[in-house]
Amino acid sequence: MDTTSWNILLVDDEVEFISTLAERLEIRGIAARVVHDGESALKAVSEDEPQAMVLDVMMPGMKGLDVLQRVREEHPAVQVILLTGQGKTRDGIEGMRYGAFAYLMKPLDLEELIRTLDEAIKANQGIKHA
Repeated sequence: MDTTSWNILLVDDEVEFISTLAERLEIRGIAARVVHDGESALKAVSEDEPQAMVLDVMMPGMKGLDVLQRVREEHPAVQVILLTGQGKTRDGIEGMRYGAFAYLMKPLDLEELIRTLDEAIKANQGIKHA
């Protein structure tokens, strides 16, 4: 898998968590932009549409599911991977109904995230070339 051409957006209000995740991905050759709230996420998607977006469900202000719905409407090729807290499977399932590509539970398994990103980007390429 060639991760050098990936365009990833990470969205989470937990600054330390998402910064650490971005650093761990970068060590593996995956560059990702980071924002910390829903409004910033929508702006970032409009400015430079990512192939995939990793989006926390529970954020202050605009919730992750609201961001997901807007992204699905305005940028349907962006594959959204939701992050849900422990025991919040219901949020993930609801997100799948709204068109999320997948949902993963926190604490996050980095290798599972990378595999899911790879699948999402392959699906994104299929949509863009369809």
